[in-house]
Amino acid sequence: MPITRRGLSRTAAAGGATLAAAPALAANATPIFAVPATTIPIVGTEQVFPVRRIYCIGRNYAAHAREMGSDPTREPPFFFQKPTDAIQFVPPGSVAAHPYPALTKNYHYEVELVAALKSGGRDIPADKALDHVYGYAVGLDMTRRDLQRGMGDQKKPWEIGKSFDHSAPIGPIHPVEKVGHFTKGAISLAVNGTVKQDATLEHMIWSVSEQIAQLSAAFELMPGDIIYSGTPENVGPVVRGDVLVCKIAGLPDMSVRIV
Repeated sequence: MPITRRGLSRTAAAGGATLAAAPALAANATPIFAVPATTIPIVGTEQVFPVRRIYCIGRNYAAHAREMGSDPTREPPFFFQKPTDAIQFVPPGSVAAHPYPALTKNYHYEVELVAALKSGGRDIPADKALDHVYGYAVGLDMTRRDLQRGMGDQKKPWEIGKSFDHSAPIGPIHPVEKVGHFTKGAISLAVNGTVKQDATLEHMIWSVSEQIAQLSAAFELMPGDIIYSGTPENVGPVVRGDVLVCKIAGLPDMSVRIV
């Protein structure tokens, strides 16, 4: 039932909290300034994918969970978010300049498969979840590890370690009809030509379809949501001048230089 002014008055008279009535918006209302939309190019088209939310799953490869001090046999999936303007688009065939962020002395790479959703909903069954995927991309979940760990040790949110400017480098979106779904295949990351992370997508504890199902139990998923699906073991630090090459079988490589 909608809340009316009379209903608000009754609530106040009964000793309840008074809710301020929302101001009506004029039909010709305009923003006081422009906020740029975050989009990712789509391969083979002039269209772009508009990003609504960035979801990330933590500790989704067993060996990585262990190296982070967790037990993958007992821990249910957990998620965090990054702001949409953390996206840094990296064109294929380029080496994008990626800025070393402020406040950290322990800056880590995490290569990940990214799933981009074309539709959503609540309580999506895992066996129907991939129907909502528009396409896939290579991504990096860059992390100020010292800040993340420091906040974790204090039992405080570690958003500052994950959700900062340029913390979500990503390649272009590849539509499912062109590349299919990624349920297996190699995933790796090299630093200055030395392979650091090397696993397969089959090593995920929770598959992309299961992640969508789990997320939709907590949030109403929408078109434009993207999901960073977790990273393999052997995450580690980088310094200025390092070149990272990210590989997922079936997708173009993605490369950045830390500057």
